[in-house]
Amino acid sequence: MRVFVIAGEASGDKLGAALMAGLRKHAGDVSFEGIGGDRMIDEGLQSLFPMDEISIMGITEILSQYRQLKARIRQTADAVLAAKPDVLITIDLPEFSLRVAKLVKAQSNIRTVHYVAPTVWAWRPGRAKKMAAHIDQVLALLPFEPPYMEAAGMRCDFVGHPVVTDPVASPEEVAAFRDHYALSAAPLALILPGSRRSEVSRFLPIFAEVIADLHARHPDMRFVLPAAPNVASRVTEAVALWPVKPIILNPATDGIASKLAAFAAADVAVAASGTVSLELAASGTPMVIAYDMNWLSRQIIGRMLRVDTVTLVNLVSETRVVPEFIGAQCRPAPIAKAVSDLLKSPEQQKAAMALTMERLGQGGLPPGERAALAVLDGLS
Repeated sequence: MRVFVIAGEASGDKLGAALMAGLRKHAGDVSFEGIGGDRMIDEGLQSLFPMDEISIMGITEILSQYRQLKARIRQTADAVLAAKPDVLITIDLPEFSLRVAKLVKAQSNIRTVHYVAPTVWAWRPGRAKKMAAHIDQVLALLPFEPPYMEAAGMRCDFVGHPVVTDPVASPEEVAAFRDHYALSAAPLALILPGSRRSEVSRFLPIFAEVIADLHARHPDMRFVLPAAPNVASRVTEAVALWPVKPIILNPATDGIASKLAAFAAADVAVAASGTVSLELAASGTPMVIAYDMNWLSRQIIGRMLRVDTVTLVNLVSETRVVPEFIGAQCRPAPIAKAVSDLLKSPEQQKAAMALTMERLGQGGLPPGERAALAVLDGLS
């Protein structure tokens, strides 16, 4: 069996490697060509060029690097056509991968599979119909996504979310973390301002006030802030000026184990909206979600949104138990009050988090293996 697989970001490299392992397990003799990172290369991929050449191609960079992007799209499509694989699997990064699939479909009958359904349930539903012209099958991470893809004319298989196989700190690691930072039995709040520079700049001042308010309400409360690698220095500089200082975890010096232990040790979290809500759910950590953007983005996205919540735990569990403070509601005092209320009564949210993990595939076949079986079934 010959597979051409494309990933352009670290998250896609992780999905791709697990899928490749699943295909090798269930299909036997498989050869892989395409584009990927270290994980996929370790699984046997011959990468056409380094993945980081397209991983920088986010929406904001497309115009400035359009010629380079267009050349790599054409080069990749030509490589697919020359390889004549049994299947082309594109993983997320729609700005790149769907353009490759379109070129390939225009000149061949090669089966195309796209891994990670676009969020048409949240905004821009027309994307599904456009995809259907050159994508045969979609592999979805969320259980409610298949009907949207199927309505547009594509086969769609829910294969589970990779968060269900991510490591979670053990009770012993949690105890060691609390002991190392002399936390004893004090309530611990996790502060998560995001990983993008723009998010950190926007949310650190807000979260500083949230911490000050919570400290006034709960004088014994401690705070921990795991900083993303690319913003660790900026976070450290900002926090130095705060009247109430959290423990900062720098991945370069503290490692991933400390972050996992902090997630599991925390009694509550204040987080910028994103997939971090699922990481918190995996650790069983109740959360309050906040997010804001500039005024123009608020107006545009507010008009485009088709859902009444942006938190995946709320969506997957079909509840609304995770408090959200979005846009104009993203203010320190209401956020701090919601955190304080949640500390008193976390039971409903804990139940919703457990249900979310179950619905995302926890306890079943690993998502990579389920994805592989879905690809093989589509070829049969």
